[in-house]
Amino acid sequence: MLLVVEDDQNLAKLLEYNLERAGYKCHLSGTGEDALLQLSRKSFDLVLLDIMLPGIDGFEVCRKIRRNQRYRDLPIIMLTARGEEIDRILGFELGIDDYVVKPFSPRELNLRVRAILKRDRRHGGRMQNLLKTGTLEVDLTRHIATLDGNELVLTLMEFKLLVALLKHKGEAQSRERLLSDVWEVDRTINTRTIDTHITRIREKLGETGCMIKTVRGIGYKLEEKNDDIHAV
Repeated sequence: MLLVVEDDQNLAKLLEYNLERAGYKCHLSGTGEDALLQLSRKSFDLVLLDIMLPGIDGFEVCRKIRRNQRYRDLPIIMLTARGEEIDRILGFELGIDDYVVKPFSPRELNLRVRAILKRDRRHGGRMQNLLKTGTLEVDLTRHIATLDGNELVLTLMEFKLLVALLKHKGEAQSRERLLSDVWEVDRTINTRTIDTHITRIREKLGETGCMIKTVRGIGYKLEEKNDDIHAV
C-alpha cells in the first residue's frame, strides 16, 4: 500500500490512477496532518510526499516520520515543483529516498517506486550477514546498526551507505559508485548528497566516525579494524 500525500486533488487522482494501473494500491491524503494520522492507523510500504502542503509542509512530515522508531525505515519519495538544490539537499538530509520534480512522467515515477520497493524487499531480512568492525555492528537480517551495543538511529540511506562502506572495508569508494550502489538508478542529484549523508553518519558514530576517511579526489573509505566482516 502506498500513501500519496498531495493536496492537488486532480494530481492526486492522476497519481492514484497510474500507480494502480502499475499494480499498486494507494491511499490519498491531502494534508500532512492527515498523512501522519493514516500512518498511525495503517501499514504502508512507501510514501509519496509533496512538499507544499496546507498546514505542516512535507519537510515537517518527513521529520516526524523519521523521528518515529516505527517508521524510520519507511521509504519516502518527495514530489514537488521546487527543484532548487537546497530543497533537494534538505530532503536528503531529512532521510528521503528519492526526489522527483514536477512535472514528471508517470512511467518515470512508477520505475522509481518499483526500484525502491525492490531494493527494500531485497534488504528485508533474507540476507543473513552480520557486518562488523571494532564495536560497530550492522545486522542485515534485523536491519539495525549498533555501536558499543547501543542501537544507532539511522535513516534508510545512512544505513545503506554504512553497509556499502563496510562491505568494501579498506577500499576507496567513489561518490559515483556509492550513489549507484545505494540509490541504484541514475538521478540528476549531484554527489554532494553523499557528502551530506557521510557527515551525518560520522556525527552519529561519534569518535568512531573518524574511521570513515575522505579519499581526496575519489570519495570515501572505511578503515580496517582488527575485526573482520563475519557471515553468520
